[in-house]
Amino acid sequence: MRETGSRPALRTRGPVAVLAVAVLALTACGGTGSGGEADGELTVLAAASLTDVFTDIAADFEERHPGTRVTLNFAGSGELAQQIASGAPADVFAAADTATMEQVVEGEGLDADWAAEHGTHGLVFATNTLRIAVPPDNPAGIETFADLAADGVQVAVCAEQVPCGAATRTAMDASGVEVTPVTLEEDVRAVLTKVELGEVDAGLVYATDVDAARGRVEGLEFPGAEEAVNEYPIGVLAGSDDTGLAATWVDAVVDGTDVLSDAGFGTP
Repeated sequence: MRETGSRPALRTRGPVAVLAVAVLALTACGGTGSGGEADGELTVLAAASLTDVFTDIAADFEERHPGTRVTLNFAGSGELAQQIASGAPADVFAAADTATMEQVVEGEGLDADWAAEHGTHGLVFATNTLRIAVPPDNPAGIETFADLAADGVQVAVCAEQVPCGAATRTAMDASGVEVTPVTLEEDVRAVLTKVELGEVDAGLVYATDVDAARGRVEGLEFPGAEEAVNEYPIGVLAGSDDTGLAATWVDAVVDGTDVLSDAGFGTP
């Protein structure tokens, strides 16, 4: 679990993300600090591929909302959905695909008032596309997706029950190439780490992960990747203790198009 924070980008939905207005909104929810400053705590569960961008957003958010602390918990989307179903306390969930968000919607669900205004299935705020990641020296000489299936090539991928693994399966089906991995990882950052450490010849990760590890891995585009584009939804959870502050965080993420695009995400 990581604690950090971020400033909301210009908002287009929900409460206006200007401190004076945010204070009024939080006051209505019973959350104010000394001197009238916003005061509250948020727990955000987010897909591992959002680690860098959410860390930046959270730092700015805390700066814009003095007295507010954002706790970030990054893991595979499926694992986080299971935590929510088990009653783990959290305010916001951001998944790496819509299928995992559906699991949450059908279980504990999103906050009814927020969902009535923004959508019962959450808001899609970003997209991501698979890349082949290889070490900088590319020891196996990987050039195409088919090379991943060559004898002796060691490949790391995500397990199919997590979004990056489901996208990998889609890419294999689209390309007609069946890759036999030497390891199945619980989230995309674990795959990236295997490549960075040189423990495998290649890994299937998101474009944003390649960007985050620039200089430590190289990313290769491949035909069929466009068939496996993931949409990232976000929503305020039904169990949130401060839905007003949680909604303001969601607005910061949804409106943070510059931060997202700089990190390599597409925007819907």
